[in-house]
Amino acid sequence: MSRRESAVVEGPSAGQHPVGKGDRTAPRADAADGGKQPWRVVLRTLTRLLSRYWTVLALVAAWAVWVRTQQLNQIVAPTPAAVFGDVLGHPGAYLPDLGWTLLNAAVGLALGLVLGVTGALLVWASPLLSGLMTPMALIMRSVPVVAMIPVIARVVGFGITAVLTVTTVVSFFPVFVMAGSGLRAAPAATRDVFTVLAATRLTRLRLLLLPHAVPAVLVGLRLTASTAVLSAMLAEYLLGTHGLGLLFAQSVTFMDPARAWGTALVATVVSVLCFIGARAAERLGSAHFS
Repeated sequence: MSRRESAVVEGPSAGQHPVGKGDRTAPRADAADGGKQPWRVVLRTLTRLLSRYWTVLALVAAWAVWVRTQQLNQIVAPTPAAVFGDVLGHPGAYLPDLGWTLLNAAVGLALGLVLGVTGALLVWASPLLSGLMTPMALIMRSVPVVAMIPVIARVVGFGITAVLTVTTVVSFFPVFVMAGSGLRAAPAATRDVFTVLAATRLTRLRLLLLPHAVPAVLVGLRLTASTAVLSAMLAEYLLGTHGLGLLFAQSVTFMDPARAWGTALVATVVSVLCFIGARAAERLGSAHFS
């Protein structure tokens, strides 16, 4: 048998890779898929965004149609193009006040979170404190924020202290309620295990109740995150010396409707983003502690 006939019978030796028709076309197909893949990703992303947020586009379109059909003056209601043009064309007019409002909202939200969890723990620890704090929290929640602002200004004064106080009060109640609910949500079977093991109240709180309360606290954070931004803006509008609320008040005073509506648009977008961020934190926390 010749050497060529032996190679045909034995097949390719080690280290040699057969090259056939299908192997030559595979790299071309991979290259074609790789070239189309970014476009597919972009198209898929746009489709997903449109399917989720088409109502926002519909709202903006309805706004434009309403202004045009009613022939409203720009002072009464500016067009979406004027508002978006002012926001995108003058970002420096919004960013400093936006940063100030976000700072007030973040500090007030953090204080409300700490006070809400602390209040829920005190209510859990003492029936006497429960009878004191629960009615006070309900009364504070029942009073409109606009009605509380003059009282808060009279007590703590104007400026950043009043803004932080308003934001903290608004953030306190949802966290307080959700944390108290989470402390009572531990499974009965697990509580019985701790009872059989004669665990102390501190051990039961640390190992059982607090881990079960974390998802509920994160729900309270999600409910409060967007409200904190709008509450800070409202307090700045009435009492503050900086922030989006003051920018809105000045825009209305100096007859600049595009800037005023742009301020409301920025506050709305930031509130939605805060809600989305808090929802992501809630999902991560719930997956970890559930």
